[in-house]
Amino acid sequence: MPRIVKQKVEFEGRIEEREVVLEGEDLPVWPADSRFTIVGTPVTRVDGRERVGGTTRYTADQYPAGMLHGVILRSPHAHARIARLDVSKAEALPGVRAVLSHLNAPKIRWFNGVSWLFDPELRYVGDEVAAVIAEDAAAARDALDLIEVEFEVLPHVLDAEAAIRPGAVLVHPTGNILGGAPERYERGNVEQALARAEVTVALTAQTPDQLHHSMETHGSVAEWSDDRLTLWDSTQHIFGVRRQVAVALGIPMDRIRVLSPFSGGGFGSKNAAGKYSVIAALTARQTQRPVRVIFSRIEESQAAGKRPRSIQKIRLGARRDGTLTAIDYWGLSNVGAYRAFPSPLSGPPKELYACPNVRTDTASVFTHTGPAAAFRAPGYVEATVALECAMEALADRLGLDPLEVRLRNYAEDDQVLARPYSSKFLREAYRLGARSIGWERRTATPAQVVRDGTRRGFGMGSQIWGGSGSPPAYAEIRFNVDGTAEVRIGTQDIGTGAKTALTQIAAEVLTVPVDRVRLALGDTDFPYSPLSAGSQTIASCGPAVRMAAEEARRHLIDAAASVLEAAPEDIKLYRHGAGVPRREPERRHDPDLGSAVRRGRGGYRDRVGDGAQSGGCPRRRPGHQPAAVREPDSRRGHPGAGAGVDRRPRHGSRDRKRARPGV
Repeated sequence: MPRIVKQKVEFEGRIEEREVVLEGEDLPVWPADSRFTIVGTPVTRVDGRERVGGTTRYTADQYPAGMLHGVILRSPHAHARIARLDVSKAEALPGVRAVLSHLNAPKIRWFNGVSWLFDPELRYVGDEVAAVIAEDAAAARDALDLIEVEFEVLPHVLDAEAAIRPGAVLVHPTGNILGGAPERYERGNVEQALARAEVTVALTAQTPDQLHHSMETHGSVAEWSDDRLTLWDSTQHIFGVRRQVAVALGIPMDRIRVLSPFSGGGFGSKNAAGKYSVIAALTARQTQRPVRVIFSRIEESQAAGKRPRSIQKIRLGARRDGTLTAIDYWGLSNVGAYRAFPSPLSGPPKELYACPNVRTDTASVFTHTGPAAAFRAPGYVEATVALECAMEALADRLGLDPLEVRLRNYAEDDQVLARPYSSKFLREAYRLGARSIGWERRTATPAQVVRDGTRRGFGMGSQIWGGSGSPPAYAEIRFNVDGTAEVRIGTQDIGTGAKTALTQIAAEVLTVPVDRVRLALGDTDFPYSPLSAGSQTIASCGPAVRMAAEEARRHLIDAAASVLEAAPEDIKLYRHGAGVPRREPERRHDPDLGSAVRRGRGGYRDRVGDGAQSGGCPRRRPGHQPAAVREPDSRRGHPGAGAGVDRRPRHGSRDRKRARPGV
């Protein structure tokens, strides 16, 4: 019976409460001391040969027949308004099939409703002015040069501190601080603790913009067939792209199929649909031809997102033994022209070290620069720079070992949520790292110049980041007649090896070698899976694959027990096959056996899911029978996944036959 529970989920520094539907019996967590044969062991990547052999087909490799090429004209100004736009010459150029701009594009809201797909007010260098669709990329680029634009150049602000001063140029009418005001967190009495501290340190730190520059640039290829759209998209969330594009086009989600079987990196910058996705879809529908819109490397620098620059000020108070008594932190994140979520700069100062008195004041500030995007622990990386520099300064001021200072301030619990960590091995990591680099040889003197101005010495730093599963996630498993298994799951592998890890989980449960499992992903026609970000992919999808595999295994064993006239607990699966004892002729069974077991499904979902599918065992289809319960040849074991009777010796019984492993 499905049940609804409330669950708190941490995602990229934010705590969200969700209503989750749990279906079926939850599986117990694998104990930490479990002995596995496949999980946790080194295996060759299941898609490694394709990747290194150049046979993988990324979004950028899709060239449907009759495909058109799209390019985008971008703003050369940090802040401007389009006073006049004339695209007539571009439209007249031979080979041009469409030109899209604010003059003729549908009014599609973007950036959480504060802008449009094509906005006449341009807020950063690289903002979209118009798009040209042509027979080839060269013609499209030539047409861009024929578009006549008159810009009304407007005042701009680029610096976060300048943007929050009274009278600053407004990036948006609602103000330059995301959310309207700075965010404050406080526990204890920071001012009193600083006043009583035996030693204090203070410093200012600045971090620069960082660009993702994924090997595969952002982009989409769109193709319509009747009223259904197929969209190849280099993304970290195929179902998110489907949802966003469906809303933008005003069509049901079931009319969109998003494909991303391979993605050339994302690092957080591909968490959502891009304007390019919608532009490709709109113009493909308009021209009735497939359309490709893929960023150039320059566009990847301008419009693909960034880790935003920051300025931070921090003060630490401590006792002479290095124990922290106060942390006072202030930080600004320059999130550019657009950002939906604030940068969680306050995370490390309030979480990483045990401290009773902590205050953080942070703000995410809009400026006329490129939009920010998630980038590998967003906010936490920037803030840790300031915090760790301050910890190093504290250790230096006190003449203490920097590692010892960190160990003395080790946080055993989450001080914000007031609960223990589900797992934390930072202390073990400290010790392992120190032993590995010979930390005991470190001296308190500065690193010495060894050659050509190079200095050699010892250093260390800490980082904190959360990772947890985020429902819903579903998987589907099917056995084939040759004993192989097929797994389908709608997640995406962004280069992290998720496909291999999920294959290992399935193989472990099904008791088959890795090469007997074929896992397919990156398709919204497969069962739903969440965003691949926030270090949550395996934590979310792994349990779904395991649940599906356990269900398939259970049905397989039940069917084998029926066929072999044995109790389910006597059935044993072998990794490389199985045999059964010789049977008397009258006990032979009909060879058409596997129809009762074809696939297993597993997963759990939110109360409101994006196309999520409920669990359960689907109806069987004729013609599918798993080799695992076929009548094996009595002279040799059946290869592949197998089932056999494990007839254990019983007291007072002469029957001591055992299932014979296959070859």
